[in-house]
Amino acid sequence: MIIPGILGLALQPAGRSPGHHLYVAVRILIVDDDASFLGLAAELLVERGFDVLGQAMNADQALAATTREHPDGILLDINLPGRDGFATAAALSQACPSARIVLTSADVRNVAAEILRSCSVYAFVPKEELATTDLGDLFRRAGT
Repeated sequence: MIIPGILGLALQPAGRSPGHHLYVAVRILIVDDDASFLGLAAELLVERGFDVLGQAMNADQALAATTREHPDGILLDINLPGRDGFATAAALSQACPSARIVLTSADVRNVAAEILRSCSVYAFVPKEELATTDLGDLFRRAGT
């Protein structure tokens, strides 16, 4: 169950020379309170050609990293300590409006399209589907 918006590419052309393409990796911040998931998600994203610029384990760390790094995309768990992923997504989209926020969770019971739209996220992908999802269609530089 992927709930996407407009789809794009994970790698965007930065420039061309005859016969060659130069690509700039999309920079992703991963936010989850489970350290083992952070490691697995980082590994998956790097394998797919993304630049994992940081990891955060709660909303405050995510907001600080987003303000400092201005990521192209944010992979954000819904179930965070303190402030949940929906409220965190709203704060992150205020801090960095160009970042594509993709929510994820192992629990899909309380995820509805209306809720996702209200907190300014781009898509939702269940954790068990991350490995088989075309993440390149979800994370791309805004405006390209």
